[in-house]
Amino acid sequence: MDYYEAVAPYLLPHLQDRPVTLKRYPDETTGPAFYEKDAPAFTPAWVRKFAVPRRGGGGEFRYIVISDRRTLLWAASVGAVEIHPFLARAPAVEQPTAVVFDLDPGEGVNIIACARVALRLRDLLEQLGLRSFAKVSGSRGVQVYAPLNTPTSYAATQPFARAVAEWLHREHPDEIVAEMTRAERRNKVFIDWSQNADYKTTVGVYSVRAKLHRPFVSLPVAWQELQAALAAGNSSQLYWLADAAIARVSQAGDLFAPVLKLKQKLPEAFAAQVSPPGKVMRAASGAAAKSRSSEQGGRRRFTLSTRRGGLELRIAMHDATQCWLIHAGLPRKRQAAGATEAKPGAGGTMVDQGTAELVEGSEAKGWMHLFFSGDALRGDWVLARVEPSEWRLARLGDAPAMPL
Repeated sequence: MDYYEAVAPYLLPHLQDRPVTLKRYPDETTGPAFYEKDAPAFTPAWVRKFAVPRRGGGGEFRYIVISDRRTLLWAASVGAVEIHPFLARAPAVEQPTAVVFDLDPGEGVNIIACARVALRLRDLLEQLGLRSFAKVSGSRGVQVYAPLNTPTSYAATQPFARAVAEWLHREHPDEIVAEMTRAERRNKVFIDWSQNADYKTTVGVYSVRAKLHRPFVSLPVAWQELQAALAAGNSSQLYWLADAAIARVSQAGDLFAPVLKLKQKLPEAFAAQVSPPGKVMRAASGAAAKSRSSEQGGRRRFTLSTRRGGLELRIAMHDATQCWLIHAGLPRKRQAAGATEAKPGAGGTMVDQGTAELVEGSEAKGWMHLFFSGDALRGDWVLARVEPSEWRLARLGDAPAMPL
């Protein structure tokens, strides 16, 4: 509470009108913790709340909005050590005010590797005409923000962030990954572009973190500081405890202030604006470059279960459940999938589940580009009809060309 009261003048402008997820530590930072989206029942009436529909339906989350010192201190008093705000402000929660890149070090590397990737990311964004600003996460990573503060949507910012991440991966495959598979992250830095979604929150600037052995602070850093830490190979230069953070911000002011007001627009033709000459940043995996909906409720639940003859993929779409029998198991390449009748409650052993987002296409068109968030079934896949009753399931890169 003392820390948040001290940094309130610098922190509150960054929380103004933004719904937040709280990470609460009821037994202090060494005890168990939990994320809380919905305002708890004991929330005082004077605390501002903003309702956001649940993605899977079934009501709303009443997010807390921390726009004043009193609310900030109340949140701290109930063990909300970490504050994770939306990238958008209420009521326009579909309009992010920035693009964020969350740099997460894999096993074998640390925050110094993230500093190197952050500098590469800054240079690429500058080539695209965007200024960016960095902060340490308070844990092991670095986050880079490109402020926009102009009308946009997650359907534009997420494909852009993904395309940037994938281009950097192709340029520096030994340092960077852009896919979420943990097996590929060893000794590399994962650029998490998926944070640019209306249902996700990122730890806020000046928030305390409690992920390491001591609660460090997510603090803005100048690019020169990242360069100095990288040159020295000294990760300790990028960590601040609460008292040190208070002293730093009192002396340096809010290094993140430009993120609030700097107006920028995503480059309209960013796929062709990357140097060196002759190298072009292609948008994310073919059709994924098109606007991908990430609206609350835009994703549907899917399950993958064992069935006689293969696996059964079931996707809840609107008021019906659609099913496909995937022959020969989960494909590495194209495999046949025959349409089957939806039978609620039928099925064998569950092998995967998660959300499936329809990027484009439809069953009526005979093809669907889907983005899955499961463990076995993850990323961009295509279901395409090849016969009246036969479909093929393939990863996007292995799929036949889709009609536009």
